[in-house]
Amino acid sequence: MGAAALFSSADLSVLDYRCGYGPGDKPFLESHRRYSLAYVRRGSFGVTARGRAHDLVAGALMVGYPDDEYMCTHEHHACGDECLAFHFSPAFADALGGKADPWRAGGVPPLAELMVLGEQAQAVVDGKSDLGLDEIGVLFAARFLALLSAKKTRHHPMSAADRRRAVEAALWIDGNSQDEIRLEQVAAQAGLSPFHFLRMFSKAIGVTPHQYLVRSRLRRAAKLLVEKERSVTDIALDVGFADLSNFVRTFHRAAGVPPGQFRTARFSK
Repeated sequence: MGAAALFSSADLSVLDYRCGYGPGDKPFLESHRRYSLAYVRRGSFGVTARGRAHDLVAGALMVGYPDDEYMCTHEHHACGDECLAFHFSPAFADALGGKADPWRAGGVPPLAELMVLGEQAQAVVDGKSDLGLDEIGVLFAARFLALLSAKKTRHHPMSAADRRRAVEAALWIDGNSQDEIRLEQVAAQAGLSPFHFLRMFSKAIGVTPHQYLVRSRLRRAAKLLVEKERSVTDIALDVGFADLSNFVRTFHRAAGVPPGQFRTARFSK
């Protein structure tokens, strides 16, 4: 695994992780001295923490608690993964407030409210936004705590075969999110009835196939918006939304601001 340091201060550091591990590689243990949020921007991997297994796909988060151990695997995806990770000092995490439980989540499924900020953070790294990495780090952690403090996650044991099928389906949805995708279509690829596929996918990934499809589109839209080269309408259509009003409404609900305001990095308080 390669890691490039992008930003470092006493309370916050940002790293770019690129892992080329695949199904033939042995699992490995990770442990961090700080609290951490790793946004998965490409690929997938598995992580087991505190006895719970999580399958993380593009848009999901790996959540780190100081000195906890995390067993990482790549049994479902041959192309590795890429993550943008924020590491926070204990004092900084305490200052953000929120309960301790969210930091012990281990993994978080793709949530629209976090995916758009993840893409905004990547835009900062790519030099396509005038926000600072420290600023986006604070926004990202604050939104994470606000969301997870209000949620109670449940663990659903699954077979390795079902987890693999769910991850493969998520990767396929993410790669084809600009197209119209129906439940029956993805279920057929997985060799399951729509009912059984919906139940399996939701348990493994943490969201329904359609929710993941919409969030994949939002993630791509957030990335395109900060490039400031195309109109909001063109971006909405390019990523797979059928009309502008639906895109604006969905994006606003996820980001807390409309697409135009997100593009200029003006976040409402």
